[in-house]
Amino acid sequence: MKGLDVNSVSVIIKEEPILDNVSFSLNQGSISALIGHNGAGKSTVMKTIMGWQEKAAGTIEIKGVEQERDFIAFKQNLSYIPEEPFLLSELTAMQHFQLYGQSYQMKEEVLLSRVEYYINKFEIADKLDEYPESLSKGMRQKVQTICALLPDVPLLLIDEPFMGLDVYASDFLQQVLIDKANNGTSILLTSHQLERVQELADSYIMLQQGKVVGNGDMEDFQELTRRFDQ
Repeated sequence: MKGLDVNSVSVIIKEEPILDNVSFSLNQGSISALIGHNGAGKSTVMKTIMGWQEKAAGTIEIKGVEQERDFIAFKQNLSYIPEEPFLLSELTAMQHFQLYGQSYQMKEEVLLSRVEYYINKFEIADKLDEYPESLSKGMRQKVQTICALLPDVPLLLIDEPFMGLDVYASDFLQQVLIDKANNGTSILLTSHQLERVQELADSYIMLQQGKVVGNGDMEDFQELTRRFDQ
């Protein structure tokens, strides 16, 4: 069974096709990079998988759970790190972690153990009682990242995962993603940091003007890149 199956998905906004018959799948435990220029449709793919953007056609499944057939179960099968932190102004960092834990029905002892681990690794242990408005963008990004990493889910979506993170936090996140993939999580990410993506991903999906124009092993993409640079 595939970790993610996107089948013939189209998105139309104001009568303009944004995604055109997009199809791809992710194996369980794989890390796939969604690659393309600005405006290629990468963020729209992410939002459509999340259910934030309505489809004109097509289906999306996570481990056999179809998005429109059972949306609650579908949503509990994924977590998401957006490019821009999306935090609630009335909640502290710790309250965000607790909210995520409740949303994914995590046992309290498991949640608290993981929070303790991540806040120390991301160096934000002294920020638990802070509200988003008092945090720097980098700190907000760390809070958002930890939220998404807390539950064990089949699919992790990440839009520009290293944006706003310092070098140490970026290196740690990269290792966490590798560990999660080794434990069976499918990961779909976008990033302009191509070198880090090439280190991290084992496959790629290339978008151009809302269409999939190529996909395969990351080694093949690296070879194409080298030829283009010569």
